[in-house]
Amino acid sequence: MRLVSSSTLSWLVGGLAVLPNAFSAPVLPKRASNIQLGLSADFPDPSIVGTSDGKWYAFGTNGTGRRIQVAESHDFNSWTLLDLDALPTFAPWETGNDNYAPDVIQRKDGKFVMYYSGEAKSDLRHHCVGTAISDKPAGPYIPSITPLACPLDQGGAIDPAGFIDTDSTRYVVYKVDGNSIGHGGTSLVECNNSIEPLVATPIMLQKVLEDGITPIGNPVQILDRNTADGDGPLVEAPNLIFHDGIYFLFYSTHCYTDTAYDVRYATSSSVAGPYTKNNLELVKTGDFGLNSPGGATVCGCGDRMVLHGWCNNHSERCMYHAQLTLSGKRAMLV
Repeated sequence: MRLVSSSTLSWLVGGLAVLPNAFSAPVLPKRASNIQLGLSADFPDPSIVGTSDGKWYAFGTNGTGRRIQVAESHDFNSWTLLDLDALPTFAPWETGNDNYAPDVIQRKDGKFVMYYSGEAKSDLRHHCVGTAISDKPAGPYIPSITPLACPLDQGGAIDPAGFIDTDSTRYVVYKVDGNSIGHGGTSLVECNNSIEPLVATPIMLQKVLEDGITPIGNPVQILDRNTADGDGPLVEAPNLIFHDGIYFLFYSTHCYTDTAYDVRYATSSSVAGPYTKNNLELVKTGDFGLNSPGGATVCGCGDRMVLHGWCNNHSERCMYHAQLTLSGKRAMLV
């Protein structure tokens, strides 16, 4: 998801109506149904990771003077924004500005791996996927010297998320940020990609070593935008989980400043696809009073989700949490 400065963002929206710890995810209590407000503060692109002591950590795009924000919860219901920066330093390839869409997983050795979008020094306003390691879930995370994915000739790479398959093979999904080099369009709803020829914004699957940061082979495309499927100028914010023999790929389409921005999903019987979209909104504007909901992350357990939506007079994107039910190839809000 491409960000803009706070002043520009205020002008743009003025007229607008992680996987958990795969080895020891905490037990979740029963709670109220539907989508609930988790953080009444600017916390876009949230992801989650659970730890063996029963805590949950949420990570969000830069804000409040921090490159990566982090919040904590003991019950997945009440969240506290922590007074720290999960990514206090940055890698030599990036500017250290405009870091967003973080995702965290835990390795077998107990360390935590963060995937994030960082602005490339060699191509300002375009991003690559960075990785960082920490001994603690809340950080500090120490960035790797080189990016995991950096296709700047295609617009860059953003919105990474980690995934651990049933055989313990590790992957990272991310979006090729093609609309960042698009040919223009109405900034409010088209994200620079409505004038022909439209630029592809594919979702890629990259296999990595057990360290979570070393690529194995080349990435594989598993999804892209398609007007016939009801998609907008892009697809983004991928999140992959496995449930009862089915791979669920959650994603958002349309532009994040557009009220048509939503959360959807596609399914497959193979991690590398092909993925079939159901072409329906899992969450859309108007549901539970939300405005432009998107950037969702579903926990590996498959029954909890976090996402963001415009809030506070459309000046910020708050974090919300929800219950899910997965059945066959269907995902449903409880």
